[in-house]
Amino acid sequence: MKKAIYLLAGLFFISMQAQDRPMPKPGPAPTVNVGKPETFELKNGLKVLVVENHKLPRVSYTLTMDNAPYAEGDKKGVSDMVSALMGTGTKKMSKDAFNEETDFLGANINFWAEGASASGLSKYSERILELMADGALNPKFTQEEFDKQKAKIIEGLKADEKSVPSVASRVTDVLIYGKKHPNGEYLSEETLNNVTLADVVNNYNTYFVPGDAYLVVVGDVKTKDVKKQVKKLFGDWTPNTAPKVTYSDPKDVQYTQINFVDMPNAVQSEISVVNVVNLKRTDKDYFAALLANQILGGGGEGRLFLNLREAHGWTYGAYSSIGANKYVTSFRSSTSVRNAVTDSAIVEILNEIKKIRTDLVSEEDLKNAKAKYIGNFVMQMEKPSTIAQYALLTETQNLPEDYYENYIKSINAVTPEDVRNAAKKYFLAENARIVVVGKAADVLPGLESRNIPVQYFDKWGKPTDKPVLNKPVPAGVTVKTVLDNYIKAIGGEKAVKGVKSVAKTATATIQGTPLELVVKQTADQKFAMEMKAMGMTMMKQVINEKGGYRVVQGQRTELEGEELADAKKGAVPFEELNMMNDKAWTLTGIEQINGKDAYAVKNEGSTYYYDTTTGLKIAESKEEEQMGQKAVQTTILADYRDVKGVKIPYKNIVNMGGMEMEFTATDVKVNEGVSASDFQ
Repeated sequence: MKKAIYLLAGLFFISMQAQDRPMPKPGPAPTVNVGKPETFELKNGLKVLVVENHKLPRVSYTLTMDNAPYAEGDKKGVSDMVSALMGTGTKKMSKDAFNEETDFLGANINFWAEGASASGLSKYSERILELMADGALNPKFTQEEFDKQKAKIIEGLKADEKSVPSVASRVTDVLIYGKKHPNGEYLSEETLNNVTLADVVNNYNTYFVPGDAYLVVVGDVKTKDVKKQVKKLFGDWTPNTAPKVTYSDPKDVQYTQINFVDMPNAVQSEISVVNVVNLKRTDKDYFAALLANQILGGGGEGRLFLNLREAHGWTYGAYSSIGANKYVTSFRSSTSVRNAVTDSAIVEILNEIKKIRTDLVSEEDLKNAKAKYIGNFVMQMEKPSTIAQYALLTETQNLPEDYYENYIKSINAVTPEDVRNAAKKYFLAENARIVVVGKAADVLPGLESRNIPVQYFDKWGKPTDKPVLNKPVPAGVTVKTVLDNYIKAIGGEKAVKGVKSVAKTATATIQGTPLELVVKQTADQKFAMEMKAMGMTMMKQVINEKGGYRVVQGQRTELEGEELADAKKGAVPFEELNMMNDKAWTLTGIEQINGKDAYAVKNEGSTYYYDTTTGLKIAESKEEEQMGQKAVQTTILADYRDVKGVKIPYKNIVNMGGMEMEFTATDVKVNEGVSASDFQ
């Protein structure tokens, strides 16, 4: 899988990047009428809020347990299993019967450990609420379904272990809150294996209770009818209140520091600059904090985005976020950048944070930020889910009744001074925790040059020793000996030189879409690759004696100059035969790839990794440019199998930007299955 595969991966990943559009000029502030709920409470404590909205013949129901957060300790995963099992059948209906009727009604019904939701046409409102109530109050927990759902979660956890973004998210939370805090503990296969079906039932009985529960109803219904039905369906719900556990608030670090996690498979670094935030929606500076965050990193017009992406071309996006809750949350500035610019990106993030803390924002920037917030607010008000959320927040966070009626007025009242004051308070510059997850060999030298203290952690957030960087190469080991050992490992020089062609068919899945890849190569530098998605050709590339071309979604581009020359080099089945005499390749050291020591053989823009023990090539990385952004794409090579005396990798895992496509060969042919017509 050569350069064409890297290009393909880039095209797929880039197509999934959200593209920010230019900001429209703000118009006059609109008037928003937020529906006022009718409220009532059942004897068991369930509070019901009904917002009648007869514009459309639809209704939505949201049941929420407003319980205090709680830690699960060595049984972290109990609530995950409750969420997984709810909705898999009730004491009255099987899973299939429940789903079939839901589909027949055209409804959408979901359940989780802290609540349930349902929506659909109002003419079916009574039956939809009956189904939701049955699933919420009468779930059927079976050992068979428990085992099935647990296996699915474990499969996802194993996939996450190689995911740099997943590790970064977990470690950041652990370091901010502490492992024993509800927001800091993490799910692992070890803790999930401690969970039993009895634990699931006990958790449901303890926390899925009406004492602090809210049912919000929005849509084409009448309050009196809802009240009658809710009493019938929820009136017998056993009264109870969930335990109220308190935790010490997390503290910020005493000085700005880098917390580094080494992941040798990282093709780019995940960066988060974070600090603790205790911001309530009722605080006077709440709206100023929202706008400060919007200006700093709220979207494509944010300063972080404009700096790191537009000005420097280091990333596809850079953003910030600030939490607001009755419990402690955090402020985060985050991005993903290629390894070589990790330290520079950190400097620019800190510069932007310091700037918004000290300098007044311009009237134009503030006006644009207000316009975006107001525009989003108005558009969101068209959604029943938003009305339900606002009604719930008003109740659970003690907001004034006219809070959302005055939302636009509150936004417009914010001044540049207010923004600066909020930034000073909530965006810390001297007590920032900078969490970096990346490849130590590429990243650490730059980080250490910035005079910011660096501490080291493993991928679970535990303190660890500084990772060992490139190990020295033993005496006598050269590029030639590494390549010789590789040729021997895959079958020997005679067998490898005897390969005149290789034809490989492989399959993969990306976001549920099946892919098929056919690659054909010859020793005389002919190459053909075709990628299909759901049977349709998405990309094709051909190299022949006359030149080369690429077709992407029907658009043909001729390959010329350096690009064609580079493509021809990689067109052969075994590039190492030609690398022997190419002095551009150098042996730079020993690096770890997926826990294995490997010799790193590099030239400009490319690195090949050869296992120091087996001699096999276990990875390739190449620097590519897509849409003006540079990125390193890595392919892991594994599962070598013998085909006519030569070992061929049956697994090629392409990684770009922390996302992976795993191609598994279904058919490999050596010296057959290739004809001249393949390269036309």
